[in-house]
Amino acid sequence: MSATPEAARIIRTVRGMPASDGAGVKLTRVIGSPQLPDFDPFLMLDEFGTDKPEDYLAGFPEHPHRGFETVTYMLDGRMRHKDNHGNEGLLVPGSVQWMTAGRGLVHSELPEQEAGRMRGFQLWVNLPAKDKMTAPKYQEFAPERIPVVRPGEGVSVKVIAGVVDGIAGPISQPATEPLYLDITFAPGARWRYTLPDGHNAFAYAFEGGVRVGEGDDVRPLSAQELAVLGGGAHLILDAGDEGARLILVAGRPLREPVARHGPFVMNTREELMQAFVDFQQGRF
Repeated sequence: MSATPEAARIIRTVRGMPASDGAGVKLTRVIGSPQLPDFDPFLMLDEFGTDKPEDYLAGFPEHPHRGFETVTYMLDGRMRHKDNHGNEGLLVPGSVQWMTAGRGLVHSELPEQEAGRMRGFQLWVNLPAKDKMTAPKYQEFAPERIPVVRPGEGVSVKVIAGVVDGIAGPISQPATEPLYLDITFAPGARWRYTLPDGHNAFAYAFEGGVRVGEGDDVRPLSAQELAVLGGGAHLILDAGDEGARLILVAGRPLREPVARHGPFVMNTREELMQAFVDFQQGRF
């Protein structure tokens, strides 16, 4: 008989900070703030959500990236992206783009709407040293390509990356073996899930609230709060009376040195300086 896995618990909670990026897009920075500068392999998590077009219309004009991946998950609104390698696409509600910047590209992300709600997340995921100078690539999936699993009464899970009840999400990244789930709870619903072994994991509630853990280790997680998870792989989530919606994200830590400045993330200061030189000399 195998032992029951130890229950996961909330190690700490973090609230995001108001920030702006691109040409003034207003957002909430959750990872990448002074409270939580990073969480290996995750470098940044931004939540954007507004009904005011002036908060997002300027978008994110052309900017470079090297050495990591950006994951854009749209909940509401439409965003068009282009890069200097000729790639172009439109992100619609419910779609996800997992962009591996690798050795470098210059891209833009601009709203394809002038009114209405724009809401979603952007996550930055580090790449290991061996993959930092790989060729750029995209994994982009429309909402109908993302499987939805109903693992329990009142629980619905969009599987972007990872596996739930034998159903795998479309995203593949062997370096960090990511888990990325969008979970919706009806009022009072409960879900038990076994987190990937050895991964760093967090949950971010963006509607309603849940209780995390069991026994003496139960702690609440409210809307716009991130929970750093630890202590075990057996995750128990209980929704409150209003129901809840959250993202659950995990990845295998790289445990490598990070040299980071703006849109470049490398392993050494020398590599970082070279990234600036390469960009300025048009090698992206």
